[in-house]
Amino acid sequence: MNVTVLQSPLFSRQKRKLYKNQIKVLDKEIKNLIKNPKIGERKKGDLKGVWVHKFKAKSQLLLLAYEWDSKNRYLIALNTHEGFYKKLKRYLK
Repeated sequence: MNVTVLQSPLFSRQKRKLYKNQIKVLDKEIKNLIKNPKIGERKKGDLKGVWVHKFKAKSQLLLLAYEWDSKNRYLIALNTHEGFYKKLKRYLK
């Protein structure tokens, strides 16, 4: 099964701000996401259709917002919890 992983410009900008060790953890989590896209939590309301996966990179909790279908994984945003949902809603509008 071939799965295409797409990144939003917001995700790309936020990924560049991470340290190398955090990027390694992120890459591992993205591989897990490709295998099982239901590891995150489906959001409701304004964020309907968006899934959020929470994971730790070293001691910091990161949130990864994504959408998926059988052939694609679209990575939308990545950040810490503080202001994450507010920024995500603003980006999606």
